[in-house]
Amino acid sequence: MKKVLIATGIFPPDIGGPATYGATIKKALEEKGFEVDVAVLSKVGRGLPKGLRHLIFFFKLLPLARKADLILALNAVSAGCPALLAAKFFKKKFLVRVVGDYAWEIASGTGKTNILIDDFQKISKRGLLHKIQTRVCRSADNVIVPSEYLKTLVVGWGVAENKIEIIYNGVDFEPLDISREEARTKIGTHGNIILSVGRLVPWKGFKMLIKIMPKLLELNQFFRLVIVGDGPERKKLELMTRNLGLDKKVYLVGKKSKDNLALYMASADMLVLNSGYEGFSHQILEAMKAGVPVVASAILGNREIIRQGENGFLVKYNDEFNLIEAIKTLHENPELKDEFVAEGKKTVAKFSVERMIDETIKLISR
Repeated sequence: MKKVLIATGIFPPDIGGPATYGATIKKALEEKGFEVDVAVLSKVGRGLPKGLRHLIFFFKLLPLARKADLILALNAVSAGCPALLAAKFFKKKFLVRVVGDYAWEIASGTGKTNILIDDFQKISKRGLLHKIQTRVCRSADNVIVPSEYLKTLVVGWGVAENKIEIIYNGVDFEPLDISREEARTKIGTHGNIILSVGRLVPWKGFKMLIKIMPKLLELNQFFRLVIVGDGPERKKLELMTRNLGLDKKVYLVGKKSKDNLALYMASADMLVLNSGYEGFSHQILEAMKAGVPVVASAILGNREIIRQGENGFLVKYNDEFNLIEAIKTLHENPELKDEFVAEGKKTVAKFSVERMIDETIKLISR
């Protein structure tokens, strides 16, 4: 029997993609006869300085790493760095999962850079976090990424291409079987709902969605923009909403549980994802599964899911004119909406949780 140690930043009851993924993989491995331990950084030294927390986490990893055959880190920095050190200490196999450029996300979120992720890759000095994530990935036996785009990114960090395994994320989202009107009544918002979901950070493009609302309201006075998510940009977005007099047209409803997100999906006429970066978007696949047509930015991660004009619209990131035109076209063409919904359901069927689990277990077993 193989013994696997999963090192992660968050894990249920924490909410978020890495937590859900970790719980899913743990359960699947145990059902296949693996013995699984989980070490969770979020449970260690809350309130302590980061460096001290990571040191404590490393020492908590050591006894678990000693008896493991393989260590799987669910990120390359906060969990990945201590996990790699523990793996090296006991000469254990080490896998790391990379779902983005953590160095860029932190730099962008703290205002240290205002450039997008692809331009960030061209900078020679990208800071300590970048050095850590590249060292962890180069030292790993394998690196798991959820898209071709992220594989290209990691190769750019100097990681050998034959060490990188693309395992697409599976969608375990369950839509609600209720009418749009019933869902809108439950969330307390009526009208033609334009839904957007994500962490409230600059590169998600929520400012542009709020900015174009007055023009969208000229096209249809019943449009309502609902933004699900939380993050450092929330106060700025709320202030912008008030300054534009859109208090009853734009709703920032905060972060929602998976069940509540299903309710918001059920209420939506369309999902609009105006993001400057997506490694691989769960929101697009969840919308497709819920029968919600999608307008998304034409960045590389999204282009692995959306075929232009067949199962959704792709538009240039933060392009005011094209965003408005795509939303207008979708709103005014019910037949096109139906086509996007039908093709979207075919698309999402290719990204099953079962497939993700099988490919991950094959890699771990190998």
